[in-house]
Amino acid sequence: MKSISCFGVQLTPDTIAVAMVYFVQGVLGLSRLAVNFYLKDELHLDPAETAIISGVSSLPWLVKPLYGFISDSFPLCGYRRRSYLVLSGLLGAFSWSLMATIVDSKYGVAFCILLGSLSVAFSDVVVDSMVVERARGESQTVSGSLQSLCWGSSAFGGIVSSYFSGSLVGAYGVRFVFGLTALLPLITSAVAVLVKEQPLHGSARGLILSDSTACLGSSKNSLLQLWDAVKQPNVFLPTLFIFLWQATPQSDSAMFYFITNKLGFTPEFLGRVKLVTSIASLVGVGFYNGFLKGVRLRKIFLVTTVIGSVLGMTQVFLVTGLNRKFGISDEWFAIGDSLILTVLGQVSFMPVLVLAAKLCPEGMEATLFATLMSISNGGSVLGGLIGAGLTRLFGVTKDKFDSLTFLIILCNLSSLLPLPLLGLLPENTADDDSDIEMKSN
Repeated sequence: MKSISCFGVQLTPDTIAVAMVYFVQGVLGLSRLAVNFYLKDELHLDPAETAIISGVSSLPWLVKPLYGFISDSFPLCGYRRRSYLVLSGLLGAFSWSLMATIVDSKYGVAFCILLGSLSVAFSDVVVDSMVVERARGESQTVSGSLQSLCWGSSAFGGIVSSYFSGSLVGAYGVRFVFGLTALLPLITSAVAVLVKEQPLHGSARGLILSDSTACLGSSKNSLLQLWDAVKQPNVFLPTLFIFLWQATPQSDSAMFYFITNKLGFTPEFLGRVKLVTSIASLVGVGFYNGFLKGVRLRKIFLVTTVIGSVLGMTQVFLVTGLNRKFGISDEWFAIGDSLILTVLGQVSFMPVLVLAAKLCPEGMEATLFATLMSISNGGSVLGGLIGAGLTRLFGVTKDKFDSLTFLIILCNLSSLLPLPLLGLLPENTADDDSDIEMKSN
């Protein structure tokens, strides 16, 4: 029987399981638009409160190395990978089932979204470790093909969810979308049986579970090695820049309230915008890999940050209605603006992944990379919380947008603040000859 390949990778049951988990991560974006409308229309929260809940839901992504340690050190039912994939899927299904049925307060929503985020983050770490294990000892071509399969699966899931997210909210309501979303993590649980993993029996299993002293000692040594690596100036200083670069405030929640409450954008239309931005993100990755891999990191950060700050100001046109004076409708302007900013955003984020990968010393690549990305995610969470504080400070609410223009200008100008610290970055090209894997959460 002839084997089937995708992205140059033979589709064995094991690789199908990995690809399906990444697909689920992408398609779970189905609920994102529904959550925003639920917080705005049914719980009647202000933009600042919505931004805070969004930041809280990202907290599980800040401790990704912990999940890797748990999965490696404490097997469930004799398995390090299968059992945790099953558990992650069940946790995700449970959290979205609660959202679809009994949750009716902002605290309940925050808790359920937090559980759902934990489910995705844990499964992400598990399949990342599986990819590392499969790629170990393989050629760069095979490794790159495996990464392409993972990213392609996630991107396809994101595009599918973008296409249906808005229309489902408009036709059936947010509770229906939450219920549909609850079914998706069960795919992760189901494909866990395809994972090729030998169960730990007898002495091997007992050794891991019983020798807690040795386990704690090994953990302490790993933490010391991690700290020794992070505190090195060639790692700490670039990491500090990434954190500060990600920690600049954002006005996304305030803009969502404006375009829905003031401009009257429907869920169906916003779903189409989300589809455009999902495709645009792929364009951004392709543009980076095709034209910018040999450009110095400092130059990419400088140019993309300045251009992003300038183009981000175009949202002021939408807020003030200036686009209509040029004969451009709000809908078309929003689509074009989102497309351009998404491409630029992906191009500017790719060097973060490249830099994080280059900072990892041999022997602890996976742990340090997860740590650096957790720090980067921490910067994004902080930026969202600062944005929430500024939104409240400027008095922007669900039906008052008098100061939204000033909020947008301040947030965009603040993105320039880390530029004087560009000297913290290494003086080298973005990528010499390696393939880049792009994974967004």
